[in-house]
Amino acid sequence: MIRPARPGDVPAIYQLIRDLAAYERSLPGVSGTQQDLAIALFGPEPAVFAHVADHDGRIAGFALWYLSYSTWQGRHGIYLEDLYVEPDQRRRGYGRALLAELAALCVERGYGRLEWSVLDWNAPALGFYAALGAAAMDEWTVHRLTEQPLRALAAGRRPHAGPAS
Repeated sequence: MIRPARPGDVPAIYQLIRDLAAYERSLPGVSGTQQDLAIALFGPEPAVFAHVADHDGRIAGFALWYLSYSTWQGRHGIYLEDLYVEPDQRRRGYGRALLAELAALCVERGYGRLEWSVLDWNAPALGFYAALGAAAMDEWTVHRLTEQPLRALAAGRRPHAGPAS
């Protein structure tokens, strides 16, 4: 069963996030806590959302997403930050069902796209997404600022004018 995440799901989702990070060879990069996740998902102004695959009362997988916006389309979309299904629960259709749920949200709400990033070495995921008809955006390269480069750029910003009178 696919359903929106509930506050009680946070520990299971957090563990799956750590499992995904380990699979992606990036576990040391996980610095967020369960509390951070709970606030992001269920705080006063949530900007991140999650759906879970519930298998007999146990969380077997999750999709964590947020709204994006296309200036070209003039519409919102969904950016899928993480999709993960426990290895022993794969091949049961949970990954496809989670993506289908997000696709349905896009259609129902008039969003223009559902997109995500995939590591170039993750052949099983690449094959799975290709089978769904997802198009690789080979001409686009992701860029990211974190930690010291992010702080350095922020420190060098120009003061900006206050509100126009």
